[in-house]
Amino acid sequence: MDDQTRITWDKKTEEQFLEILKEIPDLVRGIAETRVSKKAESIVRQDKRLVITQKDMVSAFFAETPPGFVGAMKNSMQELGIDYAKFGFK
Repeated sequence: MDDQTRITWDKKTEEQFLEILKEIPDLVRGIAETRVSKKAESIVRQDKRLVITQKDMVSAFFAETPPGFVGAMKNSMQELGIDYAKFGFK
């Protein structure tokens, strides 16, 4: 698989991603969207897959969110019914 292969989002995961982004302050939302998207894509490429799943999104958020914002991120996930603990995060 080369870098031109199109990575897509699982529909429900993409909706959740956009909902979480809404909770991020305007000032840093664009940066967060870019960093988390790129991280999720790299996880998928590493596994030689084409679709970003909820697990990939959660892993990307945990990898890219600064420590001071992790609590808010977890709250956003919980409000959306995302069980990040099942993916190994506390």
